[in-house]
Amino acid sequence: MRMSFRLKSLSRAVHEEQQHEHEHDEVQEHRNSGVGLCTSLTVWRKSLLMSCKGFTVIDSDGNLVYRVDNYIGRPEEVILMDASGNSVLTMRRRWVKLGLVDSWNVYEGEMGNHCKATKSSKAPSCWVRKKVNIFHSNPNVLAYVYREASDKQYAYVIQGSYAHRSCKVLDESKRVLAEIKRKEAMTGGISFGIEVFQLVVHPEFDAGFAMGLVLLLDQMFS
Repeated sequence: MRMSFRLKSLSRAVHEEQQHEHEHDEVQEHRNSGVGLCTSLTVWRKSLLMSCKGFTVIDSDGNLVYRVDNYIGRPEEVILMDASGNSVLTMRRRWVKLGLVDSWNVYEGEMGNHCKATKSSKAPSCWVRKKVNIFHSNPNVLAYVYREASDKQYAYVIQGSYAHRSCKVLDESKRVLAEIKRKEAMTGGISFGIEVFQLVVHPEFDAGFAMGLVLLLDQMFS
């Protein structure tokens, strides 16, 4: 009952605030791209379960889309679930020599029992590495996404500031694929600060994968 009330309260506030901006964004995006419409998600940095820390993600109609409930401290594994609790992505810390670089393997679906010292037989779909300042001069870069462990060229780069909830995911050609934005509004008694923000996913980019990148940015920069 309490979990349902908390979700409905946030959903109402977000839905009211988005009614006008959503229509405007859809028209503008359609004019700009001619390809399709962006997916706009509201990310709440809070689990619906009282005993857990995590994330709650709702769409522009106020429906629950994704959730994270296993988020305590700096876990070795983070699982992104859909509204029904099914695993969408499993993210595990990637162990490298000396442990100097914060990087993660990303797997599709459920990985079963996890253990820090146990290697999975399932190949990751990609891996994400936090930028190391001593090797890269661009202060705007936050992390790189690689398709294969042996790849030297990244598939995507994440730029901006997660602390200010202002980030972009770009491909090799610098095309924007997803964006993290602040929600500057006060609606229904709920103030949108850094704990509630917007994830805009552009056409042809997977919303679940974009949310997985949000979770990894939160691990790297919170």
